[in-house]
Amino acid sequence: MLKALFKRFRSNPIPAEPAAAGKAKGWIGVDLDGTLAYYDGWMGHFHIGEPIAPMLERVQKWLSNGQEVRILTARASVPEHKKFVELWLQQHGLGELQVTHSKDYGMIELWDDRCIQVAVNTGQPVSETLHAGR
Repeated sequence: MLKALFKRFRSNPIPAEPAAAGKAKGWIGVDLDGTLAYYDGWMGHFHIGEPIAPMLERVQKWLSNGQEVRILTARASVPEHKKFVELWLQQHGLGELQVTHSKDYGMIELWDDRCIQVAVNTGQPVSETLHAGR
């Protein structure tokens, strides 16, 4: 059955969405807690820490260059919590950003304090020294 599905999609692939004029193709995902906002443990869905200046500046630079940026946070998996993220973004000049809890085929990068980068098609971490023994 899987072979039939693979054959079907290879012969009729889903076209990639074309990049808008003047915009870089794809989007960059940025985690909220511990990446864009200071995180010192869970204090409730209503509490989001202060912005982390270097990351905030990076996001603003990407936006000024026409790059699409989305906030990729587990908080968005609970609809009632997402509104607090959107309010925080508005308060810090990023109100136009989409907030999501999922990635898709258009994501080209993910900036997250909990990620471990893996070399493509190897299953091996890029930095062995940081993750030895896992």
